[in-house]
Amino acid sequence: MAGETEPRGIKERLSRQGEEALGRVAEELAANPIVTSAIAGAFEARERAVAAQEAAMGALGIPSAADIERLTRRVRSVSQRLEGIEDGIDRIDERVAGTATAVGLDARLEAIENQLAALAKELHGLHAVIPGAKKPVSPRQERLKVSG
Repeated sequence: MAGETEPRGIKERLSRQGEEALGRVAEELAANPIVTSAIAGAFEARERAVAAQEAAMGALGIPSAADIERLTRRVRSVSQRLEGIEDGIDRIDERVAGTATAVGLDARLEAIENQLAALAKELHGLHAVIPGAKKPVSPRQERLKVSG
C-alpha cells in the first residue's frame, strides 16, 4: 500500500510545482511592459481589423454579424406577433363557432314555434267541438309577423 501512495504523492507534487511555475511565468509576463504593450497592440489591431472587415462587407452589401443578430431579433419579434395574431384568430373562430351553435338554436326555436302553432290549431278544433265554448281567436290573428 505504501507503493500506491507514493505515485499519487509524486503526481500531486509535480502537478502543484508545475502550477506554481506557470503562475510565476504568467506574473512575470504580466509585469513585463514589453509583453503588456504587445498584447494591447494585438487587441488594437484586432479591433481595427474587425472595423475594416465590417466596412468592406458593408461596401459589398454583405451583412455583418451584428446585422444578422439584429435581423434575428426582428424575426423573433415578428414570430411572436404572428403567434399573437393566430391566437386572436383562434378566439374569433371559437366565437363564430358559438354563433353557429346559436344559429342552430334559432332553428330549434323555430321548430318549437311550429309545434306550438300546430297545438294551437288542434285547440281551436277542440273549441269548435265543445258546446258553449268561447269562440277562439283565428290562427291568422294569433301571431302577426312583422317584416323588416
